[in-house]
Amino acid sequence: MRPEVNAARRRPLGLIALLAVLLALLTVPAGPLTGAHAAACGTTNAAQGRTATASSTENGSFAAANAVDGNTGTRWSSAFSDPQWIQVDLGGSQTVCEVVLGWEAAYAKAYQIQLSANGTDWTTVASTTTGTGGTETRAVSGTGRYLRVYGTSRATAYGYSLWELAVHTTDGGTGPVIPGGGDLGPNVLVFDPSTPGIQARLDQVFQQQESAQFGTGRYALLFKPGTYNNINANIGFYTSIAGLGLSPDDTTFNGDVTVDAGWFNGNATQNFWRSAENLALNPVNGTDRWAVAQAAPFRRMHVKGGLNLAPNGYGWASGGYIADSKIDGTVGPYSQQQWYTRDSSVGGWTNGVWNMVFSGVQGAPAQSFPNPPYTTLDTTPVSREKPFLYLDGNDYKVFVPAKRTNARGTSWGNGAPQGSSIPLSQFYVVKPGATAATINAALAQGLNLLFTPGVYHVDQTIDVNRANTVVLGLGLATIIPDNGVTAMKVADVDGVKLAGFLIDAGAVNSQVLLQVGPQGAAADHAANPTTVQDVFIRIGGAGPGRATTSMEVNSDDTVIDHTWIWRADHGAGVGWDTNPADYGLRVNGDDVLATGLFVEHFKKYDVQWSGERGRTIFFQNEIAYDAPNQAAIQNGATKGWAAYKVDDSVNSHEAWGLGSYCNFTTDPTIRMDHGFEVPVKSGIKMHDVLVVSLGGMGQYDHVINGTGSATSGTSTTPSTVVSFP
Repeated sequence: MRPEVNAARRRPLGLIALLAVLLALLTVPAGPLTGAHAAACGTTNAAQGRTATASSTENGSFAAANAVDGNTGTRWSSAFSDPQWIQVDLGGSQTVCEVVLGWEAAYAKAYQIQLSANGTDWTTVASTTTGTGGTETRAVSGTGRYLRVYGTSRATAYGYSLWELAVHTTDGGTGPVIPGGGDLGPNVLVFDPSTPGIQARLDQVFQQQESAQFGTGRYALLFKPGTYNNINANIGFYTSIAGLGLSPDDTTFNGDVTVDAGWFNGNATQNFWRSAENLALNPVNGTDRWAVAQAAPFRRMHVKGGLNLAPNGYGWASGGYIADSKIDGTVGPYSQQQWYTRDSSVGGWTNGVWNMVFSGVQGAPAQSFPNPPYTTLDTTPVSREKPFLYLDGNDYKVFVPAKRTNARGTSWGNGAPQGSSIPLSQFYVVKPGATAATINAALAQGLNLLFTPGVYHVDQTIDVNRANTVVLGLGLATIIPDNGVTAMKVADVDGVKLAGFLIDAGAVNSQVLLQVGPQGAAADHAANPTTVQDVFIRIGGAGPGRATTSMEVNSDDTVIDHTWIWRADHGAGVGWDTNPADYGLRVNGDDVLATGLFVEHFKKYDVQWSGERGRTIFFQNEIAYDAPNQAAIQNGATKGWAAYKVDDSVNSHEAWGLGSYCNFTTDPTIRMDHGFEVPVKSGIKMHDVLVVSLGGMGQYDHVINGTGSATSGTSTTPSTVVSFP
């Protein structure tokens, strides 16, 4: 406390003085501003009412918030030492053009005005060593979410003291600041161990979603850390279940997370669009059942028992994907046609049908393709686990795992996972009804995006232009582009993370639905690649949809980690000319890696790879069922468009564990020259490749180029090539 002799200094200013200070803070005075600067700079105080913090306070009466409360009779005052600072969160990225400081008698002789995007790394945009006190107006030029006044030398023996801090921005304060954080919306259900009626609520959601393959319901079921007894969480369409701990073992079910196929007479081949993440399970009978098909990731799970990937009765199944998980017991795929497991640990693996691929999996079976059909890589070259929501005390944050190279095993089994946390306050929490304009305004402010479960129509492209932006969806949040726009574009910047959402093509043709990097992108992102994880694309099925190219990757070093890109073969709005789409995935960037690539039913190339040094670990494909005749898929002199095409100009490409299936239901006489087409060069290497005719509905003449035996008859027996060339 200052000496009592100075009590007169602490009395409130007289009315005339207060009005003078207030007028100075709310107007743009002459002085250091140029005419152009003054014209561009607004007068609204962007700091007023915002969250303020400080290095210290003189006592509880002089909090940092007093300097941004709009009241010139209250103030912030620091401890009596150097240096000291006061910081304000502007709520989103702002272009700051002017700062007005209303000093009390204890002012700064030397100080800096600094801006930061994250509250940690600061850039100085103005400084002085000859501060005068009173009302000081500083012209600045810079962009940031956080502004700090950093005092290095006091003019008096007391601390630093501000009646008010005003920040003016180039939009004049007329545009609304999009707030970060907030609640998670109506379709996120959060439970703790004491929540009553958990099982009844889970059953209610499942009853609604069990067979709603093309419905509009979207749900995220989130469980706070703790132990839950007697739980059987059946997971239906567009439902995600996840723990809210930093480790899967923080949230334990003495029970099961179950996917079965009773709704479809025991056939699991259409158990799409659902997920399980970040939980530990003690299955009731010792084995959990996860009978899924495409777009149903099982991530960051600890099963303290076995895992059965087939439906009850062992009917057909067509999955699937596991990553960053530990299965203490044996995994039994049984009827699963194909499966990819990455960076995990398993107690054993019982069988395989056509194509079982492992990379970085402790306990994986040895390489033995085609009999048994195991493709096993000791490590995964590059991986970074999917970002996820968790609770830090009572605060929601998003954990962003670190990049791993040559990974093997889980990212969480040896202590705290490596990575960084982002508070929810740095996310625009997107809720049903949000517009593309608001979403883009939030991105422009420097916010990340957290899409809550829902269906979002966008009439303009969502532009992700800032490095390290996280776009995370909950509950298979679905984005539908209207009027033929591209749903989302990512700039050629480092470290963008796209995860956990579905893009559904609109009724008007989009040239591209998701574009990662502009055409001609050339920046090196090897140290911090963009990742695309559990991002699914659909053309038709829920209604008519049209797109020329579904996903286009132009940025170098991008990692595509689990996607299902699907031109619908069933549902509404389905037909050769009803839901047209030429290409599934087109890769133009160099050094792109795909781990877990599912692409099906496109009219031309399902995958076309033009970039150098591309790699794919696991590929599953079905050629378009609905081709009306041979002529409809003729590619020049070639019969059919290959499922996976590496352009003739490419000199280096490598892929492991690839399968393509044909099932020409309209004209079973159609033949494909091959499923895979690549240039014959020393740098092109293809491992463990197969083609299958499903019941003789069409045939392949070769596997790759002119290599590999033709399929024949109705036996559904694969034709395989172990190594090419």
